Amino acid sequence: MAVLHNPVNRELLRKQLMEEAFHRVTLSFYRYVRIADPSAFRDQLYQEWHALGCFGRIYLAEEGINAQMSVPEHIMDAFLQNLEQHDALRGVPLKIAVEDDGKSFYKLTLKIRPKIVADGIDDPAFDSSKVGRHLNAAEFNAAMEEPGTLVVDMRNHYESKIGHFEGAILPDVDTFREELEQVPRLLAGQEDRKILLYCTGGIRCEKASAWLKYQGFNDVNQLHGGIIDYARQIREHGLPNKFKGRNFVFDERMGERISEDVLGKCDLCGEPCDHFTNCARKACHQLFIQCPACSERLQGCCGPTCQDLLAKTSSDKTPTDEAFLDEASSDEKTTPTKLNNPNPGKYTKGRIPKH
Repeated sequence: MAVLHNPVNRELLRKQLMEEAFHRVTLSFYRYVRIADPSAFRDQLYQEWHALGCFGRIYLAEEGINAQMSVPEHIMDAFLQNLEQHDALRGVPLKIAVEDDGKSFYKLTLKIRPKIVADGIDDPAFDSSKVGRHLNAAEFNAAMEEPGTLVVDMRNHYESKIGHFEGAILPDVDTFREELEQVPRLLAGQEDRKILLYCTGGIRCEKASAWLKYQGFNDVNQLHGGIIDYARQIREHGLPNKFKGRNFVFDERMGERISEDVLGKCDLCGEPCDHFTNCARKACHQLFIQCPACSERLQGCCGPTCQDLLAKTSSDKTPTDEAFLDEASSDEKTTPTKLNNPNPGKYTKGRIPKH
């Protein structure tokens, strides 16, 4: 019987990844599509992608697929051919990472979920296929300049903390489920204004745009391909960049730089910084922003308490990225606790700008 998971120790897997003599390409894709038997499809994809040497984190549900992957560059053609062999994946748009060291994932994980994005919606009348208008980077830039336009970040507070579009509404939420509850309330009374939604790769906006339309908003638009593809398009076509800072991504890189602006601040000392890390003490694993000086002083821990505890337990090492990194796929995942930041930086928390 074929092995359908990777039994190798994570530390050995990381070591093997660092020793690879070839380059990997980090990419992501999603598709809302009816999958009759997610478990059987999961097993088939695992065998095929494992044989190709692919890594990544992929979620399957009856409503579709959500994938973030690391593919060996030299087998990219074979991987693309594999996608075309499956009706559910044929022609699926790929988003290629803009800042990539090829070390985003170290193993292949495919999981079955109730939904590919945990949304908390339980309304049989809601039709998630009735989405808003898709905009490319040039169209999104132009729409931002129109009087009365509202730009809404459909990501979590810790993502927008290190990067966001100019003038965007940044809801102070921990999960996509909370955001779908909060955003219609924030926008109440603005049903006839142009709404622009954006997220990391587009998957959250796909559902959010349909939800807002269902809630009575008339001019709902979304950035097609998300921030990831926006960054590619502005570079390829020489467009103005209206995104400031870094784009938080759900792999071991934890961010892609889109502009040189540093919007975040170290959660410990308040110095300008936009590098997320996880506390080095396994039992804590707090996600937070930490500058190099604080990282060195605290040995990668979130504070003196964890540093002392880590010193007493030499075997307590940082766990796999799966303990946190997961793009809105499940509210069962631990979301980052907000540290007592002495200087957290100023950013919009749900305020609607005037016309």
